[in-house]
Formats: sequence, structure tokens, C-alpha cells
Amino acid sequence: MAIQQPARGFGELLREWREHRRLSQMELALDAEISTRHLSFVETSRSQPSREMVLRLAEQLDVPLRERNHLLLAAGYAPVYGETPLDSPSMAAVRETVRTLLAAHEPFPALVVDRAWNLVEANRSLQPLLVGIDPALFVPPVNVLRLALHPGGLASRIVNLGEWRGHLLGRLKRQAALTADPQIAALYEELRAYPCDQPEPLDHGAGEVMLILRLRHEAGELTFFTTIATFGTPADVTVSELAIESFYPADPRTAEILRAADVR
Repeated sequence: MAIQQPARGFGELLREWREHRRLSQMELALDAEISTRHLSFVETSRSQPSREMVLRLAEQLDVPLRERNHLLLAAGYAPVYGETPLDSPSMAAVRETVRTLLAAHEPFPALVVDRAWNLVEANRSLQPLLVGIDPALFVPPVNVLRLALHPGGLASRIVNLGEWRGHLLGRLKRQAALTADPQIAALYEELRAYPCDQPEPLDHGAGEVMLILRLRHEAGELTFFTTIATFGTPADVTVSELAIESFYPADPRTAEILRAADVR
């Protein structure tokens, strides 16, 4: 099957990425160690970049792997980054690593998401926190940000909804800016339209070390902070877009409740 090239040329896409990163031609040329004149010729399609030049410019612009493939196609080259399904045999090591990390984090919740924050996998400790959520939100693909902020999701149980909502929307907005992905931008607009009767403060309060999620639970209020881990040297689009979010108890009582609920 022939590979279909993008409708727009490489020069136009490159200029958009440069402007998206708020770099001048001179700044990008210096970073990429080429002349400003040559970069200008590339952007106006007066000069055809080599495959190596496409990859060098994409690296300097911090273009995600998926979009680097698009740039290569626009310049007339084959993509260099594969997009391997997670359930394929060659991804066995990745799956095993993910599952090991998730299991090791029990009895505390942890989950894996793709680039659009759709749930890929979760450990057993997440399930008790999702009781009472509208079943419609579990129709695949299950989006974890929608689960968190939808009125039928966790939103009604988040004590500091305004604060947590501001944090999630800010993170998603930064991702949309970094990737220029219309799917991420659309998700941001959807979530931003959800109702919230609490303000979204710009700061997290004096004396706080990090933002804490405060969640109502039948056993009492649970408090969490989170970390996000990604694969450090991905060479595959699928792997580059996986993220592992781990929830840690922010107080001893939360840890006690989660350990008591552990059924391992």
C-alpha cells in the first residue's frame, strides 16, 4: 500500500512548529547549527531538506515522535518511528514492565494512559475509588480526565474540585500547546465546559509542598499526591505516548484505609 503524504508541505509544517515554539528563524538556525538563509529556503520550499536535516530540526523543536513521522512524510521520506500495538509480541517487555510497576504499587492506585489520557491498564487498587461512577463513563475508550471531572464521575466526590480541576486543565492545556494535537485541544475544551461551583485558584496555598487530591470516601476523606512516569528513551510512537500515573497517600490515615482494603 502506498504511503499517503500530508496535504501540506514540509516547509509550511516546519514554520508552524517553529512559530508554535515561539522561536525566530535565527534562534532555530542557531540551535540546529545551520544558516538562517538555509532555514528560510527550507521553510519556503526553495530548498529540499535531507532526511537527517528533518530529524535534526524536529529534535530541536521537541516535536513528538508521531508528528516527526508526519514531517518526514511531508518532506518525501518514509517514517522512521514505528507505532506498534501494545498487544503485539514485540511489546511483551513493555507490557511486563508496566504490569510489574502497577502491581508493585498496590495497595495504592496506579494507572497507565495513552497520549489522549485514555485508560490502558490499572492496578486493582484503583477500582474501590471508582464506585458510584456513571457506567456510561466506562464505555471504551475510558478517558481518565473525563472520569475525574465529569459531573457523573469523581467530580462530586473531590473535596477540592476547583483546585484539582485547575491543575488537570492546566496540565492538559500545556500538553495541547506542546503537541499541537487537535484531539487534545478538543478534550481540553470539553472538560473546561463541565460545571464547577468552586474557584480555580492560581496558587495552592501558603506552606503547601505540592497539590493534594482530597477525595470523599465511605471510610473517610482520602488524600493523595501523584507522580507521572514515562519511558526515558522511546523509539516507538506507542511507547513514547504511554504515561504511568501513581497515587501516593498524603497522610497516614489514607495509607491505613488503603492497606485495610487491600485484598491481595
